[in-house]
Parts: sequence; structure tokens; C-alpha cells
Amino acid sequence: MNPADLGLPVDVPSTALFTDQYELTMLQAALAAGTAERRSVFEVFTRRLPEGRRYGVVAGTGRVLDAVENFRFDAAVLGFLRERRIVDEPTLEWLASYRFSGDIWGYPEGEVYFPGSPLLRVEGSFAECVLLETVILSILNHDSAIAAAASRMSSAAGSRPLIEMGARRTHELAAVAAARAAYVGGFATTSDLAAGFRHGIPTVGTSAHAFTLLHDTERDAFQAQVDSLGRGTTLLVDTYDVAEAVRMAVEVAGPELGAVRIDSGDLLLVAHRVRQQLDELGATDTKIVVTSDLDEYAIASLAAAPVDAYGVGTQLVTGSGHPTCSMVYKLVARAESADPAAPLAPVAKKSTGGKTSIGGRKWAARRLDEHGVAEAEVIGTGPVPAGLEDRQLLVELIKGGQVVARESLDVVRDRHAAARAGLPLSANQLSRGEPVIPTEYV
Repeated sequence: MNPADLGLPVDVPSTALFTDQYELTMLQAALAAGTAERRSVFEVFTRRLPEGRRYGVVAGTGRVLDAVENFRFDAAVLGFLRERRIVDEPTLEWLASYRFSGDIWGYPEGEVYFPGSPLLRVEGSFAECVLLETVILSILNHDSAIAAAASRMSSAAGSRPLIEMGARRTHELAAVAAARAAYVGGFATTSDLAAGFRHGIPTVGTSAHAFTLLHDTERDAFQAQVDSLGRGTTLLVDTYDVAEAVRMAVEVAGPELGAVRIDSGDLLLVAHRVRQQLDELGATDTKIVVTSDLDEYAIASLAAAPVDAYGVGTQLVTGSGHPTCSMVYKLVARAESADPAAPLAPVAKKSTGGKTSIGGRKWAARRLDEHGVAEAEVIGTGPVPAGLEDRQLLVELIKGGQVVARESLDVVRDRHAAARAGLPLSANQLSRGEPVIPTEYV
């Protein structure tokens, strides 16, 4: 089943109120001034990566497409705006028929990005584009932060699979988005059934300490779980004494026991002891899964341990210390009228404090060295230099208001793996450093 075929609605009747009030008050003023229909170009970018990060990961693009499609001012929403007197009646009349009819280009989901990368380009009238600012940034900032953390963790894990299990550490709807972003970044499965239902991500889960504590003995708990889920299940062995639990687990399930999970203690030391004990008991194929507040650094520290899979929660869904990407949505060009033939003039914010922006409708390309490894993110507003035409990064996502680039998550996940593999090897270092390739403007 393709999750896109489910036709699932958003969790509220409309995404139109996933916005800030000033977007509507700007619209009202622009309508009154006669400038609302001026052809405009907005771009999403970040001025810098989170401190110490070598690259960013584009995630949430598919959710942005859904949000734009569902950006509708229905009767209930219009009633709320009228009751609060947020905008005037002419603006309410304009909003009642709102449908985004412009074009959106962007980096394909799963691609990596760097400071200044024009991750999304939204083109249309000022009125229809300005309303999308908050919902677009909300999705991209959150999902890209989670995907970047997931990518670092999957890089540290190597070929060992990662389980996303952070639903209880964040908002219930954010948990679904986080599981999706983690899958893009390289995680293999999730414990969140809503994410499995909505996005088709493989789900896993067996038991918690409460199940062991429910029973009169640990043996009774293990036996009940094996009887219900089979010998290939994963038994949690650190409720009481780990060594005794491992011995008992193999007695109950036999050498066919699928896995044991360790959720506390010195994971490096305990994993070695458990592996030795399992092998001595003849359970040589039984896997070891570790959990317990893991992040990319803890995962890397376990590289030499006999661990077969990692479960990650809190650190993942909070972006491993960087829960946002500081992306912004800025007007970079506008015409003097709604005429499609009217020339676009570059515009840019000029201020102190590092918040300047670069005007003009931009393209982006990634230059490779003689070995096919990325060496620079090249961004420009004029003609694309020879040799970079086939390395351009932006693709068309929405054309004339219609989505033209929906993809399965597996395609996105594979794209990220390929994009990360195309970066210099230092991209995989967890030590703090500058972006792994520079951004060049031409």
C-alpha cells in the first residue's frame, strides 16, 4: 500500500491557521494598497548550520506539499477571523477563495544543504505567497532538524539498524513527523504506530519493564511473551539482574531467541558480557539491542561493542541539541505589477547583526571534484556557468498550484544516503567543525 493513496486529512480541518497573524494583516494592507497581486519570489534558506554541524538535511518537503494543498479558509476559519476582527471584510472575501496557484521549486527531499542554499522557492502573487511563510518554516525547520540528527546517528551506527522510539518525548503529532524525518535520515523502523499508518514506515515493539513487573516472576513474564510472540521476540533483560535474566531468557526461548534488549547500565561493558553469555549458552544468533538516552556520540562509542541495533528516543526527537535549523522565508524578488511579463527586481533586507539577505531569484548547483566528490555549493542569480547545468539542485514541486513531485519515503531515504555518500569523508566526523563544503556565490 502506498501511504499517499490513503488520502489522509491533516489533523485539523485546514492548515490555514498554521500561521502568524501578521501574515494576514500584511495581506490586508497590501490589498488596500493595490500591491497584493505583484508577482513575487520568496526563498527559504538558513544563514548558518547549527553549531558544529557539517551539513544539513532537507526533510518535510512532502508534508509541505500536503500543507499547501490543504491551505483553505473554510467557514469555521473565516468565522474565527471575523469574530476576532483580525482582518476586514474585503480581506475575508479574498481569503474565502484562496487557493495557491503559483509555482514552488526546491531541493528534493533527502538532499543535503549548506548555508545560503535556496531550499525552497515560492513564486506567485505576494498575497498568495506571503500567507505560506509560517506553515512552510514550521514543517521544514522541525523535520530537517530531526533528519540531520538522524543522519548523524545513522552515520555513527554504520550498518547497524536504528529504531526510532521518541514518541513519548514530544508532542503527539510532532512524534509522527519526527518518525518520518528519522526514516529519511536513515532510521530503519519506528515504534510509533501512527507513523506506520500515515507514512508506511516499518514498526516494531515488544515489551517494557511494566510487563515484567506485572508477573509474579521474570520467568513468567518471559514465558508469556514467548508464548504470545514466538521465540524470535526480543526480551528485555535489565529489570532485575541482567546475567540471570539472560540465562532465563535462553532457557525459556531456547537458542532461537531473537534478541535481548538492554536499557540501562554501562552499555559497552554490559553488551560484551551479555554477548559472551549468549554465546556460551548456545544462542549465537541472538541479537543485542541497546537503548537508554542514546545520541550520535553514545552510538559512536559503542562501535566496538557487540551491539546489533540501537533504539533512540529523546535525543532524536529534540534534534540532538539542535531542535530547529533557523531557516527563514524571505522575499528576494518582486515585480511592479501582476503582469507575467513584468521584470522581477531583486530585493533584500539590509541590516546589522548578521541578518542580511541576498536579493534575486536563485539557482543552486553542487560542483564536484575530479573524483566525483562534492567540493562546493554554488549559488547564483544569473546564467548558470558551463559545467554546472546538469548539477542543478532545485526541482519543480508545484506548478500552477498543482503538486507535480510526490515521492515515496523510500525514494527520499535512498536519495539522502546517496547525497551523504557524495560528500567528503569528513562529513561523517562527529567532532565540531565548519560546513564540509563552502558556499560560493556567482
